[in-house]
Amino acid sequence: MIIPTKHTNFSESLLGLGSYILNKLKTPKTVDYLWKQYNIDYKKERYFGKHSFDNLLLTIIFLYSIGAVKEKNGDIIKCG
Repeated sequence: MIIPTKHTNFSESLLGLGSYILNKLKTPKTVDYLWKQYNIDYKKERYFGKHSFDNLLLTIIFLYSIGAVKEKNGDIIKCG
């Protein structure tokens, strides 16, 4: 689910995961780092939505398509 509905929490949507990713991109990060950090934060209950690696990739593609992130030398960089 890209956006939340009345039956889906914001943290469980790709839009919510996108917000989480953008907050982690204060400096360029690799996809592997983002995945590891997400799993740590999920286990420590800092992020409440359960996502798969596929959802992480879909979210990064979504963020790229709207111009929020770009890729440089294997790192994901926040735009603007």
